[in-house]
Amino acid sequence: MMPLVVAPTGEEQMIKRIGGSEEVKRHLQELGFVPGGFVTVVNEIGGNLIVNVKESRVAVDKQLAQKIMV
Repeated sequence: MMPLVVAPTGEEQMIKRIGGSEEVKRHLQELGFVPGGFVTVVNEIGGNLIVNVKESRVAVDKQLAQKIMV
């Protein structure tokens, strides 16, 4: 398991766990980050990640990406 922030670009990853407070977990789930779901890092801009999750592109800052374990 590794945080999303270090996942290789372009490779689909299965989300294994979401960390952080209940508020953070709820926010990430609303964006489509759920355990068992898939996410692909598209690009990294200034430490922030652009990812594909549930057929949507989402920007995630480095702090949130650290809480998404793949």
